[in-house]
Amino acid sequence: MKKVRVAVIGVGHVGEYHAQKYVSLPEAELVGVVDIDHQRARDMARRYDTEAYFSHHDILHKVDAVSVAVPTKDHFSVARDVLAHDVHLLVEKPITQGVEEAEELIRVAREKGLIFQVGHIERFNPAVRKMVPLLADPVFIESHRLNLFTPRGTDVDVVLDLMIHDLDIILHVVPAQIKELHSVGMSVITGKTDIANVRIIFENGTVANLTASRVSNQTIRKLRIFQPDAYLSVDFVKRELGVTRLDQERLGPEGFPQIVSNKMQFPDSDPLAAQLRSFLSAIIHGQDPEVPGEDGKRALWVAQSIMEQIERGCKYFQAIC
Repeated sequence: MKKVRVAVIGVGHVGEYHAQKYVSLPEAELVGVVDIDHQRARDMARRYDTEAYFSHHDILHKVDAVSVAVPTKDHFSVARDVLAHDVHLLVEKPITQGVEEAEELIRVAREKGLIFQVGHIERFNPAVRKMVPLLADPVFIESHRLNLFTPRGTDVDVVLDLMIHDLDIILHVVPAQIKELHSVGMSVITGKTDIANVRIIFENGTVANLTASRVSNQTIRKLRIFQPDAYLSVDFVKRELGVTRLDQERLGPEGFPQIVSNKMQFPDSDPLAAQLRSFLSAIIHGQDPEVPGEDGKRALWVAQSIMEQIERGCKYFQAIC
Protein backbone atom coordinates (compact mmCIF):
# COMPACT_ATOMS: atom_id res chain seq x y z
CA MET A 1 0.00 0.00 0.00
CA LYS A 2 1.28 3.42 -0.92
CA LYS A 3 1.85 5.51 2.20
CA VAL A 4 0.18 8.91 2.69
CA ARG A 5 2.86 11.60 2.85
CA VAL A 6 2.03 13.74 5.88
CA ALA A 7 3.37 16.73 7.80
CA VAL A 8 2.47 18.47 11.04
CA ILE A 9 2.22 22.25 10.98
CA GLY A 10 2.75 23.59 14.49
CA VAL A 11 4.60 21.17 16.76
CA GLY A 12 3.84 22.60 20.16
CA HIS A 13 2.29 20.46 22.89
CA VAL A 14 -0.53 19.06 20.72
CA GLY A 15 1.30 19.03 17.40
CA GLU A 16 4.13 16.92 18.80
CA TYR A 17 1.63 14.18 19.65
CA HIS A 18 0.43 14.22 16.04
CA ALA A 19 4.02 13.74 14.84
CA GLN A 20 4.56 10.95 17.34
CA LYS A 21 1.45 9.07 16.20
CA TYR A 22 2.09 9.52 12.47
CA VAL A 23 5.51 7.92 12.90
CA SER A 24 3.84 4.88 14.47
CA LEU A 25 1.18 4.42 11.77
CA PRO A 26 2.17 2.13 8.89
CA GLU A 27 -0.06 3.97 6.41
CA ALA A 28 1.74 7.29 6.98
CA GLU A 29 5.12 8.72 6.04
CA LEU A 30 6.05 11.76 8.13
CA VAL A 31 7.76 14.00 5.58
CA GLY A 32 8.41 16.88 7.95
CA VAL A 33 7.39 19.09 10.85
CA VAL A 34 6.83 22.84 10.66
CA ASP A 35 7.16 25.49 13.34
CA ILE A 36 8.05 29.18 13.32
CA ASP A 37 10.16 28.45 16.39
CA HIS A 38 13.24 27.21 14.54
CA GLN A 39 14.77 25.40 17.49
CA ARG A 40 11.49 23.67 18.29
CA ALA A 41 11.18 22.52 14.68
CA ARG A 42 14.74 21.17 14.69
CA ASP A 43 14.25 19.38 18.01
CA MET A 44 11.02 17.72 16.86
CA ALA A 45 12.53 16.75 13.50
CA ARG A 46 15.47 15.13 15.27
CA ARG A 47 13.20 13.37 17.75
CA TYR A 48 10.95 11.89 15.05
CA ASP A 49 13.59 11.34 12.39
CA THR A 50 12.18 13.73 9.81
CA GLU A 51 12.90 17.14 8.26
CA ALA A 52 12.41 20.55 9.91
CA TYR A 53 10.66 23.42 8.14
CA PHE A 54 10.03 26.94 9.38
CA SER A 55 7.19 27.91 7.04
CA HIS A 56 4.31 25.75 5.87
CA HIS A 57 4.70 27.19 2.37
CA ASP A 58 7.94 25.22 2.01
CA ILE A 59 6.40 21.78 2.53
CA LEU A 60 2.93 21.82 0.98
CA HIS A 61 4.17 20.69 -2.45
CA LYS A 62 5.80 17.64 -0.84
CA VAL A 63 2.83 16.11 1.02
CA ASP A 64 -0.60 14.58 0.52
CA ALA A 65 -2.04 15.60 3.90
CA VAL A 66 -1.28 17.67 6.98
CA SER A 67 -2.32 18.15 10.56
CA VAL A 68 -2.63 21.82 11.52
CA ALA A 69 -1.98 22.47 15.22
CA VAL A 70 -1.09 26.16 15.20
CA PRO A 71 -2.78 28.69 17.53
CA THR A 72 -6.50 29.13 16.86
CA LYS A 73 -6.07 32.62 15.43
CA ASP A 74 -3.94 31.14 12.62
CA HIS A 75 -6.17 28.17 11.77
CA PHE A 76 -7.94 29.89 8.88
CA SER A 77 -4.94 31.39 7.13
CA VAL A 78 -2.85 28.21 7.34
CA ALA A 79 -5.75 25.89 6.47
CA ARG A 80 -6.65 28.05 3.47
CA ASP A 81 -3.09 27.73 2.15
CA VAL A 82 -3.19 23.96 2.69
CA LEU A 83 -6.39 23.52 0.70
CA ALA A 84 -5.16 25.88 -2.02
CA HIS A 85 -2.30 23.42 -2.62
CA ASP A 86 -4.77 20.48 -2.96
CA VAL A 87 -3.59 18.93 0.30
CA HIS A 88 -5.96 17.00 2.59
CA LEU A 89 -6.47 18.70 5.94
CA LEU A 90 -6.99 17.83 9.59
CA VAL A 91 -7.23 20.98 11.70
CA GLU A 92 -7.25 20.94 15.49
CA LYS A 93 -10.35 22.19 17.28
CA PRO A 94 -11.85 24.73 17.18
CA ILE A 95 -12.11 24.69 13.41
CA THR A 96 -11.50 28.48 13.12
CA GLN A 97 -12.15 31.64 15.10
CA GLY A 98 -15.26 32.57 13.14
CA VAL A 99 -18.13 30.73 11.46
CA GLU A 100 -17.66 32.56 8.14
CA GLU A 101 -14.04 31.40 8.03
CA ALA A 102 -15.17 27.83 8.67
CA GLU A 103 -17.73 28.07 5.87
CA GLU A 104 -15.04 29.27 3.46
CA LEU A 105 -12.76 26.32 4.26
CA ILE A 106 -15.65 23.87 3.90
CA ARG A 107 -16.56 25.36 0.52
CA VAL A 108 -13.01 25.16 -0.82
CA ALA A 109 -12.51 21.58 0.41
CA ARG A 110 -15.79 20.50 -1.17
CA GLU A 111 -15.00 22.15 -4.51
CA LYS A 112 -11.57 20.52 -4.64
CA GLY A 113 -12.77 17.12 -3.42
CA LEU A 114 -10.40 17.17 -0.43
CA ILE A 115 -10.77 15.47 2.94
CA PHE A 116 -11.35 18.10 5.63
CA GLN A 117 -11.49 16.74 9.17
CA VAL A 118 -11.70 18.61 12.49
CA GLY A 119 -9.76 17.35 15.50
CA HIS A 120 -12.58 16.71 17.96
CA ILE A 121 -10.63 13.88 19.52
CA GLU A 122 -13.23 12.81 22.09
CA ARG A 123 -15.30 11.34 19.24
CA PHE A 124 -12.56 8.71 19.08
CA ASN A 125 -12.55 7.97 22.80
CA PRO A 126 -13.58 4.28 22.92
CA ALA A 127 -16.04 4.94 25.75
CA VAL A 128 -17.87 7.45 23.54
CA ARG A 129 -17.78 5.14 20.52
CA LYS A 130 -19.26 2.33 22.63
CA MET A 131 -21.89 4.67 24.11
CA VAL A 132 -23.32 6.07 20.86
CA PRO A 133 -25.09 2.86 19.67
CA LEU A 134 -26.71 2.52 23.11
CA LEU A 135 -28.43 5.90 22.98
CA ALA A 136 -32.21 6.02 22.60
CA ASP A 137 -34.07 9.31 23.06
CA PRO A 138 -31.88 10.98 25.72
CA VAL A 139 -33.92 13.14 28.09
CA PHE A 140 -31.17 14.88 30.07
CA ILE A 141 -27.43 15.20 29.44
CA GLU A 142 -24.91 16.58 31.90
CA SER A 143 -21.22 17.21 31.27
CA HIS A 144 -18.41 18.46 33.49
CA ARG A 145 -14.98 19.27 32.04
CA LEU A 146 -12.79 20.76 34.77
CA ASN A 147 -9.02 21.25 34.50
CA LEU A 148 -6.22 22.53 36.67
CA PHE A 149 -4.98 25.88 35.42
CA THR A 150 -2.25 25.89 32.79
CA PRO A 151 -1.22 28.77 30.51
CA ARG A 152 -1.59 26.48 27.49
CA GLY A 153 -4.82 27.16 25.60
CA THR A 154 -5.47 30.57 27.12
CA ASP A 155 -5.37 32.26 23.71
CA VAL A 156 -9.11 31.45 23.67
CA ASP A 157 -11.68 31.31 26.45
CA VAL A 158 -12.79 28.13 28.21
CA VAL A 159 -15.74 27.56 25.87
CA LEU A 160 -13.44 27.12 22.86
CA ASP A 161 -10.65 25.56 24.91
CA LEU A 162 -12.60 22.87 26.80
CA MET A 163 -16.39 22.98 26.51
CA ILE A 164 -16.34 22.60 22.73
CA HIS A 165 -15.37 18.92 23.16
CA ASP A 166 -18.66 18.19 24.91
CA LEU A 167 -20.65 20.47 22.64
CA ASP A 168 -19.45 18.45 19.66
CA ILE A 169 -20.45 15.13 21.23
CA ILE A 170 -23.87 16.36 22.34
CA LEU A 171 -24.63 17.93 18.97
CA HIS A 172 -23.57 14.66 17.37
CA VAL A 173 -25.89 12.45 19.44
CA VAL A 174 -28.99 14.65 19.73
CA PRO A 175 -30.92 14.55 16.43
CA ALA A 176 -32.62 17.93 16.84
CA GLN A 177 -32.05 21.64 16.45
CA ILE A 178 -31.42 23.92 19.42
CA LYS A 179 -34.53 25.71 20.73
CA GLU A 180 -33.10 27.66 23.69
CA LEU A 181 -29.68 28.39 25.11
CA HIS A 182 -28.91 29.98 28.50
CA SER A 183 -25.29 30.76 29.42
CA VAL A 184 -23.32 32.25 32.28
CA GLY A 185 -19.58 32.56 32.83
CA MET A 186 -16.82 34.60 34.39
CA SER A 187 -13.13 35.38 34.26
CA VAL A 188 -10.94 34.37 37.17
CA ILE A 189 -7.33 34.55 35.96
CA THR A 190 -6.89 35.17 32.25
CA GLY A 191 -9.14 38.12 31.42
CA LYS A 192 -11.16 35.72 29.24
CA THR A 193 -13.96 33.46 30.43
CA ASP A 194 -12.40 30.76 32.63
CA ILE A 195 -15.59 29.19 33.99
CA ALA A 196 -18.74 28.70 31.93
CA ASN A 197 -22.07 26.95 32.21
CA VAL A 198 -24.77 26.54 29.57
CA ARG A 199 -28.20 24.94 29.53
CA ILE A 200 -29.32 23.88 26.06
CA ILE A 201 -32.89 22.90 25.26
CA PHE A 202 -33.40 21.06 21.97
CA GLU A 203 -36.52 21.05 19.80
CA ASN A 204 -37.19 17.40 20.67
CA GLY A 205 -37.22 18.16 24.41
CA THR A 206 -33.71 16.93 25.28
CA VAL A 207 -31.99 19.17 27.83
CA ALA A 208 -28.22 19.41 28.17
CA ASN A 209 -26.32 21.13 30.97
CA LEU A 210 -22.59 21.74 30.39
CA THR A 211 -19.99 23.12 32.79
CA ALA A 212 -16.36 23.87 31.92
CA SER A 213 -13.60 25.30 34.09
CA ARG A 214 -9.86 25.68 33.64
CA VAL A 215 -9.28 26.93 37.18
CA SER A 216 -10.41 23.84 39.08
CA ASN A 217 -8.45 22.12 41.85
CA GLN A 218 -8.93 18.73 40.16
CA THR A 219 -9.35 17.22 36.71
CA ILE A 220 -12.84 15.93 35.91
CA ARG A 221 -14.06 15.04 32.43
CA LYS A 222 -17.39 13.25 32.62
CA LEU A 223 -20.58 12.98 30.60
CA ARG A 224 -23.84 11.58 31.97
CA ILE A 225 -26.88 10.74 29.87
CA PHE A 226 -30.32 9.87 31.23
CA GLN A 227 -32.78 8.17 28.90
CA PRO A 228 -35.98 6.13 29.44
CA ASP A 229 -34.27 2.73 29.47
CA ALA A 230 -30.84 3.51 30.93
CA TYR A 231 -28.38 5.84 32.62
CA LEU A 232 -25.02 6.07 30.85
CA SER A 233 -21.87 7.70 32.18
CA VAL A 234 -18.58 8.34 30.40
CA ASP A 235 -15.31 9.10 32.18
CA PHE A 236 -13.11 10.55 29.44
CA VAL A 237 -9.94 10.43 31.53
CA LYS A 238 -10.31 6.77 32.53
CA ARG A 239 -11.84 5.86 29.14
CA GLU A 240 -14.62 4.15 30.99
CA LEU A 241 -18.33 3.65 30.19
CA GLY A 242 -20.91 2.78 32.80
CA VAL A 243 -24.39 1.56 31.86
CA THR A 244 -27.19 1.22 34.43
CA ARG A 245 -30.52 -0.35 33.49
CA LEU A 246 -33.61 -1.85 35.12
CA ASP A 247 -33.91 -5.64 34.97
CA GLN A 248 -37.66 -6.12 34.55
CA GLU A 249 -37.36 -9.87 35.08
CA ARG A 250 -35.64 -9.61 38.47
CA LEU A 251 -37.90 -8.09 41.10
CA GLY A 252 -36.81 -7.06 44.56
CA PRO A 253 -38.60 -7.88 47.82
CA GLU A 254 -41.02 -4.96 47.31
CA GLY A 255 -41.80 -5.90 43.72
CA PHE A 256 -39.68 -3.28 41.96
CA PRO A 257 -37.27 -4.14 39.12
CA GLN A 258 -33.65 -4.57 40.13
CA ILE A 259 -31.05 -1.99 39.09
CA VAL A 260 -28.19 -3.60 37.15
CA SER A 261 -24.94 -1.82 36.35
CA ASN A 262 -22.18 -2.71 33.94
CA LYS A 263 -18.82 -0.98 33.59
CA MET A 264 -16.60 -1.17 30.50
CA GLN A 265 -13.00 0.03 30.53
CA PHE A 266 -10.64 0.68 27.64
CA PRO A 267 -7.28 1.46 29.31
CA ASP A 268 -5.08 0.51 26.36
CA SER A 269 -6.86 2.61 23.75
CA ASP A 270 -5.32 5.58 21.93
CA PRO A 271 -7.93 8.15 20.75
CA LEU A 272 -5.39 10.32 18.90
CA ALA A 273 -3.99 7.38 16.96
CA ALA A 274 -7.57 6.34 16.15
CA GLN A 275 -8.36 9.86 14.95
CA LEU A 276 -5.32 10.03 12.66
CA ARG A 277 -5.92 6.50 11.39
CA SER A 278 -9.49 7.52 10.53
CA PHE A 279 -8.21 10.61 8.70
CA LEU A 280 -5.75 8.56 6.66
CA SER A 281 -8.40 5.93 5.90
CA ALA A 282 -10.74 8.61 4.53
CA ILE A 283 -7.95 9.78 2.23
CA ILE A 284 -6.95 6.29 1.06
CA HIS A 285 -10.50 5.08 0.45
CA GLY A 286 -12.06 8.36 -0.68
CA GLN A 287 -14.61 8.32 2.15
CA ASP A 288 -16.18 11.15 4.14
CA PRO A 289 -14.27 11.89 7.37
CA GLU A 290 -15.86 10.90 10.68
CA VAL A 291 -15.73 14.50 11.93
CA PRO A 292 -16.23 16.67 8.83
CA GLY A 293 -15.82 20.42 8.64
CA GLU A 294 -19.59 20.88 8.92
CA ASP A 295 -19.54 19.32 12.42
CA GLY A 296 -16.69 21.60 13.44
CA LYS A 297 -18.60 24.61 12.14
CA ARG A 298 -21.76 23.70 14.06
CA ALA A 299 -19.86 23.24 17.33
CA LEU A 300 -18.17 26.59 16.74
CA TRP A 301 -21.50 28.33 16.03
CA VAL A 302 -22.98 27.08 19.32
CA ALA A 303 -19.77 27.96 21.19
CA GLN A 304 -19.86 31.50 19.83
CA SER A 305 -23.52 31.85 20.81
CA ILE A 306 -22.59 30.84 24.35
CA MET A 307 -19.67 33.29 24.43
CA GLU A 308 -21.87 36.13 23.17
CA GLN A 309 -24.42 35.50 25.91
CA ILE A 310 -21.68 35.47 28.53
CA GLU A 311 -20.26 38.74 27.19
CA ARG A 312 -23.68 40.37 27.58
CA GLY A 313 -24.03 39.09 31.13
CA CYS A 314 -21.83 38.57 34.15
CA LYS A 315 -18.23 37.82 33.24
CA TYR A 316 -15.87 38.94 35.99
CA PHE A 317 -15.75 37.50 39.49
CA GLN A 318 -17.76 39.57 41.93
CA ALA A 319 -19.98 38.93 44.92
CA ILE A 320 -23.23 39.94 43.19
CA CYS A 321 -23.78 40.13 39.44
